Amino acid sequence: MLVLRSGLTRALAARKLAPQVCSCFATGPRQYDGTFYEFRTYCLKPSKMNEFLENVKKNIHLRTAHSELVGYWSVEFGGQMNKMFHIWKYDNFAHRTEVRKAVAKDKEWQQSVVPNLALIDEQETEITYLVPWCKLEKPAKEGVYELIIFQMKPGGPALWGDAFKRAINAHVDLGYSKLVGVFHTEYGALNRVHVLWWNESADSRAAGRHWSHEDPRVVAAVRESVNYLVSQQNMLLIPTSFSPLK
Repeated sequence: MLVLRSGLTRALAARKLAPQVCSCFATGPRQYDGTFYEFRTYCLKPSKMNEFLENVKKNIHLRTAHSELVGYWSVEFGGQMNKMFHIWKYDNFAHRTEVRKAVAKDKEWQQSVVPNLALIDEQETEITYLVPWCKLEKPAKEGVYELIIFQMKPGGPALWGDAFKRAINAHVDLGYSKLVGVFHTEYGALNRVHVLWWNESADSRAAGRHWSHEDPRVVAAVRESVNYLVSQQNMLLIPTSFSPLK
């Protein structure tokens, strides 16, 4: 019995002294609170955009009574046509569960969405967090928005976060565009980053992009982040009349 107890003691001591192994695929830090943002994309039937928007405009107050709508846009350029994109904010997953239950029991809202169901071809949802170094900004005046979607190499922000941050800040610090938010996907296509920009107009966005491509400071920062990039695409977004972000 003494031998057995001695062996057990040595085994426990060895376990305590064993070094902690950190995964090289750790995703790195994110916002410390539970707040997340749900991205919803609806692809509508051709010629049904106006009808859909009128229905939503008339009844959106019923839905925003349950949770916060960040923005609601139609896609002008980039990707599939007849597309709507909107962002909803939740305190945490328990909050979203409560909201979905309340929405399901809201008979007035449920009745209001029935006409729109026949107008939608496809729906997609993603859950995202703001990256730790970014706060959601609200532009002071109306404009257009550009959503750029970066598919990064596996490894998460621990791998590419610093380089990506430098590339974004190079554009912001030099005033080529106004940053609204940088979001990292939690559910959906992994290792994906969404960057939402604001510009006064599509023309001012085009001019800023042209100038930034000729700025060696931006070029150097972007060149570093490209080493971690798999693909990217963008969309020009037009805010709806009922969108909080104009």
